[in-house]
Amino acid sequence: MSLAAASTPTRLASPPAELAGRWELGLLVFMGLLYLAGVWINPAFFGSTDALAATLRDAARFGVMAVGMTFVIVNRELDLSVGSTVGLVATVFSIAYAPSHFDLGIGWAVGAAVVAGLAVGLVNGFLVTTLKVPAFIATLTMLFIGRGLVLGLTGGKTIAYEQKGGGDPGFFALGGTNAWGFDNQIVVFVLVALVGMVLLGKTRIGYETYAVGGNEQAARYAGIASNAVRRRAYLLSAFCATLAGLMNVAQDKGITSQNGQGAELIVIAAVIVGGAAIAGGRGRVLGACLGAVLVVLIDKVLREGVPTTRTIDVGGVPMEVQAVAQLPPGAVPAFLGLLLLIAVLIEPWLMRNGGPQRLWARLTGRPAPPPPAAGDVAIASVQTRGHAVDTHAAAKGALARFLARRDAAAILLAAAVWVAGLALRPDYWASLDNTFALALAFSEIAILAVGLAFVIGNGDIDLSVGSVLALSASVAAFSMKELELGPGAAVGLAMLAGLLAGMVNGWLTVRAGLPSFVATLGMFYMARGLAAWFTAGRQLSGFPESFNLLGRPLSDLLAAAGVTLERGTFLFDFSRAISVQTIFVVAVAIVAGVVLGRTHWGQMVYAVGGNERAARYAGIDTRAVRFWSLVFSALCAAAAGVIYAAYLRSFNPAAGLLRELDGIAAVIIGGGSIFGGYGTIVGALAGALVITLIRAILSLQILLPGGGSFVMPQHWMNVFIGLILISAVVADIWIRQEHILSRFRKPSGDPS
Repeated sequence: MSLAAASTPTRLASPPAELAGRWELGLLVFMGLLYLAGVWINPAFFGSTDALAATLRDAARFGVMAVGMTFVIVNRELDLSVGSTVGLVATVFSIAYAPSHFDLGIGWAVGAAVVAGLAVGLVNGFLVTTLKVPAFIATLTMLFIGRGLVLGLTGGKTIAYEQKGGGDPGFFALGGTNAWGFDNQIVVFVLVALVGMVLLGKTRIGYETYAVGGNEQAARYAGIASNAVRRRAYLLSAFCATLAGLMNVAQDKGITSQNGQGAELIVIAAVIVGGAAIAGGRGRVLGACLGAVLVVLIDKVLREGVPTTRTIDVGGVPMEVQAVAQLPPGAVPAFLGLLLLIAVLIEPWLMRNGGPQRLWARLTGRPAPPPPAAGDVAIASVQTRGHAVDTHAAAKGALARFLARRDAAAILLAAAVWVAGLALRPDYWASLDNTFALALAFSEIAILAVGLAFVIGNGDIDLSVGSVLALSASVAAFSMKELELGPGAAVGLAMLAGLLAGMVNGWLTVRAGLPSFVATLGMFYMARGLAAWFTAGRQLSGFPESFNLLGRPLSDLLAAAGVTLERGTFLFDFSRAISVQTIFVVAVAIVAGVVLGRTHWGQMVYAVGGNERAARYAGIDTRAVRFWSLVFSALCAAAAGVIYAAYLRSFNPAAGLLRELDGIAAVIIGGGSIFGGYGTIVGALAGALVITLIRAILSLQILLPGGGSFVMPQHWMNVFIGLILISAVVADIWIRQEHILSRFRKPSGDPS
C-alpha cells in the first residue's frame, strides 16, 4: 500500500453516478417540501400516514411503467402507447378470466395478457426499426389502435370478477395489503426499480442504450447493433406496461373501458422530471421512479382540495356546513400538460446550458462560464430531410402526369370508396340527406387537414389540433352562455384562443427548441383540460340562432336573410345539400392552396421540410416559416371548433377527441410526407374525403340477403383509422421515398 493511500482519510462512499446523483437528491427535497405544503393545505388527509401510503400505491404502477420508458427515452425515442398497452393488457386478462366471458383459469388469463402486451412492444420495435416509421407516429398509432381495441373488446362496458377473484388469492395479492401494513404494489415497484437501475446503470444493456441514444452513428461504428437495442427498449417498455396492467386488475378485480387512458402523459412527465433528456443519451431509473412519485403527489395535492366551511340558507336560517374547495374538472390534466413542457425544458435550459450558473454570473457581473462539453449529454445527430425526386412526373401524356402526382392515389381512392358505398346502399348513399351529412363530417376533418398540410410540409407535426378544437368550442360556448356575449364576440374569442395555442406551440418548437411532437403533445393535454375547466365539465347548449347558422344548410342562411328559393329547382336542392361551413372550408382551402402551391411562402414551406439546413443557407427564415405554420394550423382547428359548436348547437367536453389522428392521416393519404417537403391542399382534402367516406361506410347499415342488417360497432372505428394511418405512412416511406416498386420494374440486365 502506498503512503499516499495510507494517509487518505476514510470517507463514506457516494452512490455511483450511474445509479443516483444530485438531481435525485433535489427531487427528494422538493417532494418533502411539497408534502409539507399538502399537510398545511389539508392536514386531515396529508397529516396521516394514509396519504403517504396512498401516494406510493398510486405511484407504483406509473413508476413501473417509468422504468421501461426510461430505456426508450434514453434511447432518444418515445413510447406513446404505454397507456393503451395497460388498458389492452387489463382488457385481455379480464375477458379471458371473467365468468361473463371466457372464464379461463388465472394462468391462462395472465399468459394471454402478457402475450398481448409484449406483442405491442414487438410491433412498435418492428415499425420503428424495420419499417423506419418515426417513433412518435408508430407509437401514436398504436395508442389509438390499442384504445380502439379496448373499447371494441369491452363494448364500452365494465367487466368485473370480484367473486371469482377470491378463489385466486396468490395473483390478486398483488393488489392487496401485506402483513407489514402497506400495499404489495409498492413491493413490486421497488423490485422493478432496483432491477431497472442495475440493468441500465451497471450492465452492457445499459451501456448500449446510452451509446445509441447519445450518438447512434458512433454506436454503430463501435459495433453495437443499434436496431436491436431500440427494439429491446420498446420490448422492455411494453413489459413494464404489461406488469402495470396486471397490477391494475389485481387491485380493482375488474376494468372499465377507460383503463390506462392518459397514463402515457404521467409516465413521460415522470421520466423527464427525473432528469432524462428528451434528446436521448441521458437519464437514470431512480430519477424516473422519483419523478413518478412526484407527479402523483402533485396530482393528489391538486385533487384533494382545501377543507372549508360554507354558510347556506335553509328556510331563512343560516347554517354552516363543511365542504372542500377543489379545482374544477380539467384543471389537473391542464396542469400535468404544463408540467410536461416545463420538465422537457429543464434539461436543455438548466442542465445542458448551465442556466443557474449563467444567471448568477449575470447578477454578480462576472463573465459567463463557458458552455459545458457535450460529451456527457445527448448529441443530436445532423438530420437532412431529403427525398428522392420522382422523375415519373415528367412522363408524357395527361393521364401519366396525373398518375405521377403524389395526391393522385388519394383522389382515386376517394372515388373508389364512394362507388363502394353506392354499391352497398344505393337507396341511401346518393340521397340529399346523406350528401349533407357527408359534407358536414368532411368539413371538420378537411379544415384540420388544411392547417396540418403546412405543418407536415415543414417536417413538423401538430398533435394538439383536436384539443384546440375543443378549447375554441368551449370558449365560444362559455362566452355566449356564461358571459352572455354576442355570437361575433364569442367567435372572436374562440379564434383568439386558437391563436394563442398556436403561438405557444410555435414558440416552444422554434424558440425553446423542443421537438414539435413534444410541444404539441403538451398542448394536447393542456387545451383539453382548459376546455373542461371553462365549462366545468358540463355540456352547454342553447346558443343564439344567428350563431347556429354557421353549421346549418345554406338554405337556412338564405331564409334568415329573407331570400326564398323555389322548391324543385336546382338552386333549392343545392342550398339544402351544401352547408355554410362547407362553403367556408372551400374558401379557406382555395386560399391555402394558392399560398402553398403558387407563392413564395409555399415554396419556403417545402424548402424547410425538404432540407432545413439548406433552406437556412438559402436565406430562408426557417423559424418564421415553422412558427406561422403551427399558428395557422391552430387557427384552422379553432375554426373547426366554432363550426362544431354551431352544427351541434351545443358543446361537449369530448369535442374533437382523436381528430388529430384523422387530420394527420388525411394529409399523409393525400401525398404528404411525415418527414416534410411534400403535400398539397388538394391531396389533403382528398385524404380527408377518404377518411370521411370510410367512416361513413363503417357506420352504414348494410342490408343482408336474408332481410337482416349489419352495422359495424363504432368502438372499432379508431382501429380502422389507425391501420389506415400506419399503412399510409409505410407506403410513403417505402413506395414514395424508397421507390421499392422500381426494384421490380428494372429491365433484365440493368446493372443498377
